[in-house]
Amino acid sequence: MLIVFSGLPGVGKTVVARELARQIGAVYLRIDSIEQALRDSGVVRQFLDDAGYRVGYAIAEGNLGLGRTVVADCVNPLTLTRDAWVHVAERAGAAVVEVEIVCSDVAEHRRRVETRVGDVPGLRLPTWDEVLSREYDAWDRERIVIDTADCSAEQCVNSIRAMLAKA
Repeated sequence: MLIVFSGLPGVGKTVVARELARQIGAVYLRIDSIEQALRDSGVVRQFLDDAGYRVGYAIAEGNLGLGRTVVADCVNPLTLTRDAWVHVAERAGAAVVEVEIVCSDVAEHRRRVETRVGDVPGLRLPTWDEVLSREYDAWDRERIVIDTADCSAEQCVNSIRAMLAKA
């Protein structure tokens, strides 16, 4: 199964995705880590286009082909990238579940963005203004939506696991 996390920076995607992957023993792919590794390599400079996503798709497909569950942690802002993850699962003959993480409390979301400490060496975190101005397509299909505004990471993971059990 491919479980793809989406959502704006600072909503809590990484905390929830990482914990879900840990609990279920899934392969964990974080596009931020992949993109920073590409920058650090010197092969690619600041603007990566879709290079990090393409690497993520390839790693996910390889692991799905081995029968592993994969959790992909990414902003996944465009219908194009969302569709690409679905195609990865289709090619691997795996199920796909899309999870959008949101934070409905704007003040809390802003606080998280402005106070978080990065855990990927060298990765510059976006400012609040950059988060607000980021392109993020409206969803046009079903997905699991988890609001982290008043929910602990553990509660969010429990909700996702309950929904996955029904799927």
